[in-house]
Amino acid sequence: MSELPPDAARLRTLVTYLRTELTRAERALLAAEQEEAATAHRRTPPEPPAWLVEHGTGVGRPPTQVHVGDCWATGKRCVPASAEQLRELLARGVPACIHCRPDTALFTGDGAGADWGQP
Repeated sequence: MSELPPDAARLRTLVTYLRTELTRAERALLAAEQEEAATAHRRTPPEPPAWLVEHGTGVGRPPTQVHVGDCWATGKRCVPASAEQLRELLARGVPACIHCRPDTALFTGDGAGADWGQP
């Protein structure tokens, strides 16, 4: 350890300097801890479901359209669905979204429906 100065004036200067540095170090530590806490609370968004069914607003809320899971044209009335449910809805005449074309993805091998129509 280094030798401290013998007189009061230089010791006061040293104490003032060390207090200032300690304050800076404490502020930097607080900022780092807050950043770590914020990073820990950030979560990656969940994977979208493969397929979505959009329901209407009427009584019984019938399906109005089917979508691929990451379609940008979906609304708040969409629920996840399986490929089999989508096939059934499309067969019943529920329209496919014109933007994401789930019928094409389902029946051309882009999704789980690559073998649709096969015995």
